[in-house]
Amino acid sequence: MSNSLRWQLNLCLIGLVTLMGCGEKEDLVYKAEVDTWHAERIDRLRSETGWLSLVGLHPLGQGANILGSSPDSDVVMAAVAPAALGTLTLTGGQAELQPAAGIEMVSFVDGAEAGAFAGGAVKTDGQGGPDQIAVGSLVFYVIQRGEKYFLRVKDRQAPVLQNFEGIERYPVDKAWRIVARLEGEPGTVRVANVLGQVAAEPTPGILVFELDGLTHRLQPTGNPGEGLFVVFGDATNGKGSYPGGRFLTTEPPSPNGEVVLDFNRAYNPPCVFSEYATCPLPGLDNILLVPVTAGEKMWGTGH
Repeated sequence: MSNSLRWQLNLCLIGLVTLMGCGEKEDLVYKAEVDTWHAERIDRLRSETGWLSLVGLHPLGQGANILGSSPDSDVVMAAVAPAALGTLTLTGGQAELQPAAGIEMVSFVDGAEAGAFAGGAVKTDGQGGPDQIAVGSLVFYVIQRGEKYFLRVKDRQAPVLQNFEGIERYPVDKAWRIVARLEGEPGTVRVANVLGQVAAEPTPGILVFELDGLTHRLQPTGNPGEGLFVVFGDATNGKGSYPGGRFLTTEPPSPNGEVVLDFNRAYNPPCVFSEYATCPLPGLDNILLVPVTAGEKMWGTGH
């Protein structure tokens, strides 16, 4: 959504608010806030290196990995890649990339090409922000998942990105903005992902809240004093929402341990859009037995 369109919508909102009662005003303002949040998420998805551009996830072995679209390559990349793209050498957790003869590479920073890359060391995402390299429409970088390393490949001209028209949502309902209590002590929780890997993540405790007269619990990840991340399942999974659950982020807990769970901002994991994402899955304790008819619905057929 463009800034000018948002400005026009805000002007319309101001005009409507003057004609309404306090409760209606609050509901309208709240809905506008959620709609703006969702519009910004859609803008991020539509970026050239968002999740919609993901076209490959290739395991890397220690030593030299020959990259390219040739079937003889160690890492066979998308057809738009050169037959011989280069060699990525992995030594322990250190990666080095050398372009093939005649291949021009550029570094890619914050969604823009930043300069020529003639070869050398490249950081993995386990070392902080990964070094991203672009060749043609492709952007690729090394990620670490547990003890394994992969080459993640995105295509700025990917058909999924070009044909994306948005994500259907449940109606925004303020009743799904729920205040939870953070209980228990900080510790760690085992989180599984779609690759079958399990990692220990920090957790500040358990989020306890009331819904439909029943007490429910969710275990977030994150450190105390920071925003929290929740992977949850519910009774709509496979019946309107993604079968693998959805994500929710929160503000840091308040001094008295309150955390707002705004399920209207529940969003799909990247695995909805691509089979090449490495999404965490909700644990058994994070599957709600009630339908959460709020947030994003299923998109496409999922993976």
